[in-house]
Amino acid sequence: MMAKTPREIVDEGRLGGWQIAALGMTILLNALDGFDVMSISFAAPGIAEEWQVPQDVLGWVLSMELIGMAVGSILLGGMADRFGRRPTILGCLTVMGAGMLLVPTATGVAQLSLWRLLTGLGIGGMLAALNATVAEFSNARYRSLVLPLMVTGYPLGAFLGGMMAANVLDAGDWRGVFYLGAGLTIAAIPLSFFLIPETPDWLVDRRPANALQRINTILRRFRLPEATELPEPSAGPRRSSIADILRPPLLSRTLLLTLAYLTHVTAYYYFVKWIPKLVVDMGFDASAGGGVLTKAMLGGAIGGGLLGVVALRIGIKKATVIALAGAFVMLNIFGQAPEDIAMLGWIAGVTAFFSNAAAVGFYALLAMAFPPHVRATGTGFGIGFGRAGAAMGPALAGILFARGLDVEAVSLIISIGSAVSICAILLVRITAGPRATTDRHGA
Repeated sequence: MMAKTPREIVDEGRLGGWQIAALGMTILLNALDGFDVMSISFAAPGIAEEWQVPQDVLGWVLSMELIGMAVGSILLGGMADRFGRRPTILGCLTVMGAGMLLVPTATGVAQLSLWRLLTGLGIGGMLAALNATVAEFSNARYRSLVLPLMVTGYPLGAFLGGMMAANVLDAGDWRGVFYLGAGLTIAAIPLSFFLIPETPDWLVDRRPANALQRINTILRRFRLPEATELPEPSAGPRRSSIADILRPPLLSRTLLLTLAYLTHVTAYYYFVKWIPKLVVDMGFDASAGGGVLTKAMLGGAIGGGLLGVVALRIGIKKATVIALAGAFVMLNIFGQAPEDIAMLGWIAGVTAFFSNAAAVGFYALLAMAFPPHVRATGTGFGIGFGRAGAAMGPALAGILFARGLDVEAVSLIISIGSAVSICAILLVRITAGPRATTDRHGA
């Protein structure tokens, strides 16, 4: 009987307590990302009022951390493949905490944008590392479920953070939202250090000193059998490089998944970034705008969680396409919503239900599409260029609003992104090989 590799041991084993704790911590970190990203949306009405920021400029302010996330995903995602998932997560948390702490010190739009850019760099790098970490900590049976659950932490964090932010806004000015985010981010650093070890896949692929001992320490912690030896290297030393994902057989899936993610999240971030300001423009107060966004994030969290359950039955690709179609329809319904705060909350919740479910699907597809030595690089590339496009969503909406278009027209124009995404994702082919990155529930 052949000895099992660490990957086979994890794939075939049960999810133990420490393993679940590590996966749970990744959900909490993604929740932290959700609050840190959405914090500028909760604060936007107060910023616009205090500094008299016009809509087209505000659109760029809302996009700055998305630009930072794009750069961070591409550059720091590769660091997770070179230096490890764990040190990248810890380093990115430190950058995020510094960025959030500096935002309240800003004296104008330029400084504010710079600190949001810094925060985005940390978020982008951590997203790429988290996606690879979850794919590699999970067993084969539940990988199609735990990947969506990790991403569901994003809207859940924005939802819970939104409730806290509403109280902060009622009690003081917009700066308190960022102090809250900074405190939560800094508190997550020691928790992550304790709960998230390096992944066995990375140790097998990179083979640092005492790799087998380190792997078995992790396997014992997860209450899994130990590995007796490292598997043979597949084909010489493995080096992560963007060039690896831009040549066959990975080229087509890299480009199609990146295009699909880019076009959809452009529409998604227009929707979630502009909700509070649009509600205030209807005559409601800032806390009402935050309340509608909070309901949207709750809908997004539910949608992301259900997508994982549906994916176990029909596959992640089909589930994602269905969610994209729902997002396209609901974004146009949102554009025609009446000036009724209760109805706006329901429509926003259902729109986010489909929109975030689709976004969750992309994270799972990206993690399953690439082998371990370029998993964070490939994920970071897709997320990074996707977020670069996503930055266009709030900014483009600001330009269109400034030129006199109403919410219905802007929503129709931007919703085309989800339709393009459906076409691109239908063309994606992810095949399983001897060292498959998918499982029986995969794409």
